[in-house]
This record gives sequence, structure tokens and C-alpha cells, in this order.
Amino acid sequence: MNNRSQDDLGTGSSEPLRVVIIEPRGHWAAQREPRRRCGGRPGPGPPGSLRLSLEHVVPASGNGPSGICLSYLLSGYTPYVKPGAVHPHPLLRRKLAEAPGVSILDQDLDYLSEGLEGRSQSPVALLFDALLRPDTDFGGNMESVLTWKRQKERAVPHVVLGRNLPGGAWHSIEGSMVTLSQGQWMGLPDLQVKEWMRRKRRGLRNSRATAGDIAHYYREYVAKKGLSHSFVSGATVTAVEWGTPESGGPLFHVSGFVTREAQSRQPFSLCARNVVLATGTSDSPARLGIPGEALPFVHYELAALEAAVRAGTVTPASDPVLIVGAGLSAADAVLYAHHCSVPVIHAFRRPVDDPGLVFNQLPRMLYPEYHKVHQMMREQSAPSPSPYAGYRSLPEHQLLLLKADRQAVFQDRDGLQKVFGVSLVLVLIGSHPDLSFLPGAGADLAVDPGQPLSAKRNPIDVDPFTYQSTHQEGLYALGPLAGDNFVRFVQGGALAAASSLLRKEARKPP
Repeated sequence: MNNRSQDDLGTGSSEPLRVVIIEPRGHWAAQREPRRRCGGRPGPGPPGSLRLSLEHVVPASGNGPSGICLSYLLSGYTPYVKPGAVHPHPLLRRKLAEAPGVSILDQDLDYLSEGLEGRSQSPVALLFDALLRPDTDFGGNMESVLTWKRQKERAVPHVVLGRNLPGGAWHSIEGSMVTLSQGQWMGLPDLQVKEWMRRKRRGLRNSRATAGDIAHYYREYVAKKGLSHSFVSGATVTAVEWGTPESGGPLFHVSGFVTREAQSRQPFSLCARNVVLATGTSDSPARLGIPGEALPFVHYELAALEAAVRAGTVTPASDPVLIVGAGLSAADAVLYAHHCSVPVIHAFRRPVDDPGLVFNQLPRMLYPEYHKVHQMMREQSAPSPSPYAGYRSLPEHQLLLLKADRQAVFQDRDGLQKVFGVSLVLVLIGSHPDLSFLPGAGADLAVDPGQPLSAKRNPIDVDPFTYQSTHQEGLYALGPLAGDNFVRFVQGGALAAASSLLRKEARKPP
């Protein structure tokens, strides 16, 4: 792919670039899509650093789905409703008919999204999804009601900085892993995954794609849509700082380094008026904060259980593996252990019938394996003969402490304490984004600044129709950082941010 070279960061153009899409330091985990199969005022930069003045900087999950979609929308690709298209949603159909010939980017996203319902809390995400996949939640295959026009006069110059190739962390995932979402939901605007795979003579597995196919799709999407010149791979952002604008000067300072082929690092320094964070979620796991959590048999990823099974340190004859959590990662661990006949104690703090459990958001016909785990959680809360031998569920239980002799102490909802011997502990209760490159690690940007920033429970507080931070003007957040956790829905945030940035561009004096 003919990506922009690292030297292009130092072109020193007198015309400010408006947008940079970048990835901060540290790893970030792909949005929860893959399903594992068993088995202050900145000073000058460092000597030799590259410097560039920009209008807008967009630190994204770098070059992942959020960044790619935003780049597409900022490259002059403009969505219009197809002439004669009839949307199945009556209210949305009527609203779309009120402004024929007007780009979706130029319309009132608040008004258009009013009354839409679906599997996202973001109104603009629901809107864009409804326009791209009008009846997908009803099992239909209706074509998008949008048509795309390349209007280069509307393009906003930008650069996409990412650690990996276009596609971001999808290139770091085992290629044979299968996506949780349906393959068609992994696609980006104006290039359906199913059509792309048909041309590649590849097929979906029970309507799902492999991570390898999706990584290849995202990389080829960038090339096919003519976005490659805006992408720089091997770039890491280490700091984003902001202060009070002076005489209309840059508000944000972004610094980092580019890793060259010889593994040498070249620092860069960028200035901008707007920054968009779309960094995905970090692989910094959430912790319980209890005594004994630092013991060597406590882990935070399924790979630890897989390694223990391979090494023979955990077997069907071992004490149970303790799995803490009630999300999909915990369900994956339960499925893997059950497949390997390893006994499991599955503890979680919520009731099994809590409507907020993720299992209630997944169609039973599409995800029978996860609904099987939910059934196990419900039916196996007490030792008794059942089809789920070796599995015990502990709903509404809090893990209090872990002892060096591998004893786990719990408290149930009635305040009674229980002790179980375990062989290994997996704490799978989510992860926190690593925003250490921001002032205060971004803590002041969250919905509840007094609590840890969490993609699921305490995301960055943004305006739902622009995705601009409510705490810092000019700072945007996309994807999991703003509470959108699936590729299907992160695109709505890109639409909202692009619409806002384009409106700012239109207000600039000539």
C-alpha cells in the first residue's frame, strides 16, 4: 500500500492541515468483536523532531475502523439519500423526504435520529446504521438507502497516524478467530463485506468472518477508496496537551514518534485546533482491588487458562478454575473450560435475570453458545445433578480475598461468607482505556470524573450529536471511548464528528 511516508510529517507546509488521526502509546484491544475458538503550553520538540501546524488533530484508534470511517468522510465522500429510495421506518422516511438532495452531513442529525430505537444508546449511531442497513435487525438484506458522491471541494485535509497497518489492532488478532458480530456488520460505508469477500472468492462462516479477512478488508478499503495518502503507519502518540488559545493560534499540541523500518524512532510535534480521540479500549484490565489479587495464580486473560491446560497444570482432576465476570470474555472462558472438561466456579455480582447482562442483547438464534452459558448461569447456581457437570454458578457473589493457599473467600447477597479451593483465577470484568497521554490521564473527561474512565460504565462525556467533549472544546471522542463498542455503531460517531468538523470548516473566514 502506498501510505504516506514518515517524512511527510515534516513537510512544513504554510497551509495548516486540518485533521490528524492518530493512535496513542500502548496497545489497544479491538472492540469486542472476535470470538475465540477453543484451543501545559508546549515548548519546542526534541532535537530532530518533526513539527507541523494543524487545524484539527484527530487521535483515533489510529487507523482502526473509527479512524478509517472518519477519514473516508473527511476525504470528500458525501452521503445522500438515493432518489426514489423508500426507507422501511415510516418516521425516518418522512423526515428524509423533507430535504431531498441535501447531504446527510448537512442535515440536523438530532432531528433525523429522533424516534429511532435499536441496540445502541447513541442516536446518531442508530441513524447511520439505519441508513446503511435499513432492516438488518429484522433479518432483512435491504440495500442501503444512501448513495455516495466524491466531492473533493468538501474534503478536509488530514493525516491518519497509527501503530499498525490500516485496520489497527485487527492485524494483531489471530487470523482464524471468528467475529462475534455478523460479517455484514463489520463493513464500512459503500463497500459491503459480503461483496468484497465474494470477489475474493471467500465465504462467511455461519454469517461471520475471520479476523484475518476483516483486517485485509480494512486495509484494502483504505486503498480502494483512495485514502492511502493520508495514512502513516508506525506512529505512536505519547502526549496531547492543551491550553488557552492565543490570537487564534493552535489550542492542542500532540507529540509522539514514528518507528522506521530499522526500528529507529523519529519524534514529531503537531499543533491543532481540534483533537478526536478514537483509541478503542486499552488492554489494561480492570481489577477487583482485593487482597491477594497480586498472587501468581490470578490472571486477566483467557490465554492464561489456555496455557495452563496445554502445560497440564490445570486438568479435569484439578480444583475448579474461578472465572469472575458476566460478560462475553467470561463466557468465552466458561465455554473453553467446559470444552476441556475443566471444572469451573463462575462468580459474578449481578442477578442472572439482570436485563443489563450482555446475553440479553444478543439474538438467541445467532449466538446459541452464549445463551447456553446464560442458561448454565441460571440453572447451575447450586450443586445438583445436571447436564453441566463440573460447572457451578455463583450469582450475586462478591469475591472478598484470595489466599496464598488458593482459597477464594466470597460473600453472598445475604452477607454469608463462603470459601472455595481453586486452581487458577481469571478476572474478566472488562478493561480501562489507557489515556495516560492526556493531562490527568483523561479522568476529568468522563461522565463521572470521580470514577475510573470505562468504555462501558463511565465513557468520555460527549455531545451525542457532535461527539465533542462536554468538558473540553475542540476535543472529540469516537468508538468505545464514547460508549460505542461495535464496529457497526462506531461509524455513527464518525458521522457526527465529521458533520461537526465540516460545519466548523464552513464557518472559517476566507
